[in-house]
Amino acid sequence: MGISHVSTGAGVGHEDTITPGYGSGATAGRLAVLQVTSGHADDAVPSTPSGWTRVGTFSGGGGTFASGAGPRRLTWFVRVLDGGDAAPTTSIPAGSTGSVLSGRIWVLERSAGTGWLWSASFGEDTSSGTGFSAACADTVTWRPGDFAILGYAAPNTSAGVSAHTVTATGVTFGSVTESGDGGQLSGYGVRNAQAYCSVTSGAAAQAPTVLATLSAASPGAAGVLRLREDVPKGVITLTEQSVFPPRIQIVVSELLAGDVATASLYRNVGSDRTALRGAVGIDATGQTAIVRVDAEQPFGVPVTYTARLVDSLGDENEVTSEAITSVVDSDVISDAVRGVGASVTLQTYPEKQRNRDATVFNVGGRMVVVSRKRSGPSGQITLRTLTDEAGDALNATLEDATEGIVLIRKAVHTPRLDGHYAVPQDAEAPRWFDEITFWTLDVVKVEAWPDVLEAAGFTLEDLAANFSTLQDLADFFTPGNLLDIAIYDFGG
Repeated sequence: MGISHVSTGAGVGHEDTITPGYGSGATAGRLAVLQVTSGHADDAVPSTPSGWTRVGTFSGGGGTFASGAGPRRLTWFVRVLDGGDAAPTTSIPAGSTGSVLSGRIWVLERSAGTGWLWSASFGEDTSSGTGFSAACADTVTWRPGDFAILGYAAPNTSAGVSAHTVTATGVTFGSVTESGDGGQLSGYGVRNAQAYCSVTSGAAAQAPTVLATLSAASPGAAGVLRLREDVPKGVITLTEQSVFPPRIQIVVSELLAGDVATASLYRNVGSDRTALRGAVGIDATGQTAIVRVDAEQPFGVPVTYTARLVDSLGDENEVTSEAITSVVDSDVISDAVRGVGASVTLQTYPEKQRNRDATVFNVGGRMVVVSRKRSGPSGQITLRTLTDEAGDALNATLEDATEGIVLIRKAVHTPRLDGHYAVPQDAEAPRWFDEITFWTLDVVKVEAWPDVLEAAGFTLEDLAANFSTLQDLADFFTPGNLLDIAIYDFGG
């Protein structure tokens, strides 16, 4: 596992435009890195070649732009190769006295992962001498196996670079290999040097320092381009539990491989993203997986789930599930926290009545109103249950509703109607000749339950219904652990 150097293309230079060629092995899936050093009276940034990404650019070295002196710019571009890629062209504005451009392409290969991650940090040495040291400004995260490209841009074309070194607190780098060093004499000139190494041990978030020995005194700019194999930090698996109302079980696994420290889960409906109940900032340190249950998903529309995962060094990654659609054949009133609900048929939704506390003053014949913010909507809902079982389920849901709040959802999601409601009063009118019962609910639109109240995935009642003794439970899940219990479908 790791990143390796495949080839280094020939260096090219010009006053304002270059088209460097690839070395050998520029095949699909490999990464091309174009390092450009430049100088310009206006300190211009080289243009980004078509299909490439600029990782970073920095101008340093101090002084005034002149022949063999003053600032020079270091720029990195990257491209994941498709195979048969055209040579890139980059340029700076023409017609500037002393302008100079030098570039070279590297090809790199990874042995694992699903893609490439990169980050860069830059610094400068403004003291002209043969001992070069540039403390980079930006923090970079480091892990064993990371690949570090060292780049140097100096105004003195005769300042050959050797003894390349990179340091970062808490990180050990392997031996450094030089892969290019040459002076470009166009315009006022620039030195373009490159080298590479890998992290052998240590994991830290630190700003690196780039050092070298020059064959001739010179200031200059330098930087580190950190490359990493992109290994997904987690995998999302969705399961619709065989219970009523339907619940979606979300399992995010393979967390240890991504060194995940915290996780946050979100439900996505169209372009709307909602934090999942009890699933923001979960401490996942040392965990192989996390499990949450969504008992508030809308019905009849596709829903996906996203996990935002942060590793121990602060690097972030998002993974998103496939879409899943919960289908029901009735409207539903439920309590997600307790994991209970009832099948109902909504007949009328409330006419939304709102009011506000207000006081009216007659001031010299002029009416002055002092009022507060308008209240949320309230009104009455009428509905019916078609069976005694459904009526009992609705009674049980309303009887011990968490904080007096229930979730009302249409069989096909209706955003303006679906929502959380407090039910301060309800009335039922059963018919004597069949099982149909009519209900009237006084409701007030409210916020959902507090986030600390998680949706119930299974309850002690589920365990009691499926197992007679603790030994039965232990035998059933042997070998196993608490995660196996959490993801088991007790509704089956």
